[in-house]
Amino acid sequence: MTRSASKAYGLVIFDCDGVLVDSEPIANRLFAEMLCAEGLILTTSETMRRYMGRSLTSCRALIETELGRPLPPGFFVELRERTLHAFRHELRRVEGVGEVLDQISTPVCVASSSAHERLRLSLEVTDLLSRFEGRIFSAYDVPRGKPAPDLFLHAAHRMGAAPERCAVIEDSAPGVEAGVSAGMSVYGYAWHGDARALRAAGARVFHRMSELPRLLVPQLARPVEGGEEGSS
Repeated sequence: MTRSASKAYGLVIFDCDGVLVDSEPIANRLFAEMLCAEGLILTTSETMRRYMGRSLTSCRALIETELGRPLPPGFFVELRERTLHAFRHELRRVEGVGEVLDQISTPVCVASSSAHERLRLSLEVTDLLSRFEGRIFSAYDVPRGKPAPDLFLHAAHRMGAAPERCAVIEDSAPGVEAGVSAGMSVYGYAWHGDARALRAAGARVFHRMSELPRLLVPQLARPVEGGEEGSS
């Protein structure tokens, strides 16, 4: 298979949830169930829209503000255990992501709001761990999670890449904001995400993972046939 990547990029940084693995519907279904038990009634889709891509600290602050009280001390511990259990049985990789990784010759890494335990399990269950071993970065490694730029800057520093030569692949507006704030080029994967929100945050939006290798090579890039996006 032909491998390609833009000479302009020295590093491609992938978010994990919703970009490499199709975890968002699973995780947010469980999140919505637990929030409902606390009196905050949200659907899975609403939970995804409000909290997807945000750090745990940011999610907690938003939820507790809306509830008007603190969450129980063990709330996120229980959520983590339920989520990891579900991932072991239900999690799948994003369709076509293996083929996309085969086509990208530029160094790649993962930078996610998830904790290392969840990241490793997600990548292991979907047979992606070997592709990123030693190049996995978590928001727990830095002072501030997304939408702050800390995580992406940390990943670039550890990988020896200048921020302006990094491409970030994200599916949430907070993640896009983090990449833009870091001075990186950001591509917004709008499979589960809100294309308008991704674009408004500063991403170039795409809808099928198979489009990504072409988008990373500017000289080959062209408008997506029949779509509204491909250049924003």
